[in-house]
Amino acid sequence: MRGNSKSNTRQQQEQFIEGCRYLGLKLLAEEYQQMVDRANEGSVGYYEFINNIVHAEAAAKRQRRIESLIKSSRLPQPLKMLADFDFDFQPKLNRRLIMDLASLQFIEKNESILFTSKMNGVGKSHIARSLALIACQRGYKTYYTTCSDLINDLNAGVYEKTLEKRMRKYTNPDLLMIDEMGHDRLYPNKNKIQTFL
Repeated sequence: MRGNSKSNTRQQQEQFIEGCRYLGLKLLAEEYQQMVDRANEGSVGYYEFINNIVHAEAAAKRQRRIESLIKSSRLPQPLKMLADFDFDFQPKLNRRLIMDLASLQFIEKNESILFTSKMNGVGKSHIARSLALIACQRGYKTYYTTCSDLINDLNAGVYEKTLEKRMRKYTNPDLLMIDEMGHDRLYPNKNKIQTFL
């Protein structure tokens, strides 16, 4: 009888795991036994137990979504964090304005932002990439490209008659980040310039 009971329990566990995977509850499928053990140790009530499971699964799903958004954004590695930016290196930079931009209100208002400077290496890309990362972490679909890659891609779309499809890549995201717009980077070889316009 005891062997039959273990067999039934194992079968129920396998069905439970299969059901969790079917429903996309990956964390629960992988860690349900630890969750049950923690609930037993703490004498957790049924509602609290279910709430803990749902909360853990929702957090795991949010994290997977963020990771997916970061991956599909094509942000260069290593990722740039706003907390790592050295504002002391750029004392003329309006720190409050950058922190306001980190609220991402400009996305909600459908506003564009442009970082400009007469010099290279002052942190424009770092700040822009940091804002793009924050956007991914807050659930916004983001896409990173360089200006030259954008122009080359759209030029190729004209020649291959796939311009409309390629344009969706740039118009669908909530935030499109175009980096390296400097003249020297855009036109390294002026003899080969062809534009899609």
